[in-house]
Amino acid sequence: MIRYLRLYAHFLRFSFSKAMEFRVDFFFRFVMDIVFYIMQFLFFEIIYQYTPILGGWNKEEMTLFVCSFIFVDAFHMTFFASNAWWLPIAINKGDLDYYLTKPVSSFFFLSLKEFAANSSMNLILATSLLLTVLAQFSVAFSHFELLTFFILLLNGAVLYYAVYVLFLLSVFWTGSSRGFADVFFSVEKVFQKPDGIFSGYFRRVFLTFLPFCAMASLPTKFLIEPDNRMTVIFEVVVASLFVYLLLWIMWRTGLRNYSSASS
Repeated sequence: MIRYLRLYAHFLRFSFSKAMEFRVDFFFRFVMDIVFYIMQFLFFEIIYQYTPILGGWNKEEMTLFVCSFIFVDAFHMTFFASNAWWLPIAINKGDLDYYLTKPVSSFFFLSLKEFAANSSMNLILATSLLLTVLAQFSVAFSHFELLTFFILLLNGAVLYYAVYVLFLLSVFWTGSSRGFADVFFSVEKVFQKPDGIFSGYFRRVFLTFLPFCAMASLPTKFLIEPDNRMTVIFEVVVASLFVYLLLWIMWRTGLRNYSSASS
């Protein structure tokens, strides 16, 4: 464990030094994400001009949801997104050989070596927005509820990454440039909507097989709905299953099918 922590510390130092060499990109990413955040708030602001309730949530509760999925998105962009971008490229070009020879987990190396320092400011902003909304919420939450809520959001960020990488790992078999990334981003928009707007078969799919509604909607429901114990259990179980599917089945199966640069 100590070895992995030291390795990640090196990843952080390298990422920040690299980000400072491209300062225009650093600030452009910050401005770009601010525009994205504003558009999300405006979208629901317009909707609530015509209805007091959406998906069973009022405007205050929906604002908390928007801040929740913005936090999950910012966390993913900071810690995982750059690594996920390079993963299928490494597989296709045979660069995966380099990581397989290292005395650490190849998946750990590939998943965390790129820390997006230019997105860290957005994560700070997203966290500040979320804390502000929680502080001004009409219901007072206990410290235990808030701690569990943030743990569930981090769980949602890990789940988001696991689902994303599962779509990318098709490159082991298809040889395509990005796997099924386009399919993922077509469906990923569900993540930005509350689960209450879906019903029947679609809601079950988006909570289990394509669990985008479990990433930000369920943590929000944990806070605003009274009977929330099963919400915690359900999200943790879904995330655990997808991480297991990613690491112990798809990744290992993909490595057995991998054609290295020397083959």
